[in-house]
Amino acid sequence: MKHIRREVALFAAGGVLGLCVDAGMAQALVGFVGWNVYTARVVSFLSAATFTWWWNSRHTFAHRDSGRGARAEWLHWMALMAVGAVINNGVYLLVLQAFPGLRPWPAVAVALGSAAGATANYLFARTLLFRAPKTLA
Repeated sequence: MKHIRREVALFAAGGVLGLCVDAGMAQALVGFVGWNVYTARVVSFLSAATFTWWWNSRHTFAHRDSGRGARAEWLHWMALMAVGAVINNGVYLLVLQAFPGLRPWPAVAVALGSAAGATANYLFARTLLFRAPKTLA
């Protein structure tokens, strides 16, 4: 159980750092480079997801093996994180539909969506990508 708590804590830390990469990149591309918010968001998401792949493969799941080369592992990670993003946004929309009184307070729906997406992302990464313990060669 201690091992899982450590993984979850490292995964959360990587998520917070990834959020900083995401928000910082989006803000910089819009504010300093003059990109539109949609193009900037694509690049910021890809940058953040790449950072979190690096973080989690080196820290959170360093003791686990994906059985893939770096490129294939990254592609699998990106696909899993895209599913997590769909879950995140789906929960956000469902909460606002189910509880219209929360519309003036979208941060509540954002938080619930983020929690659902992060939980899914951790479970996907742990069970579908970094499935096996690393073995000493």
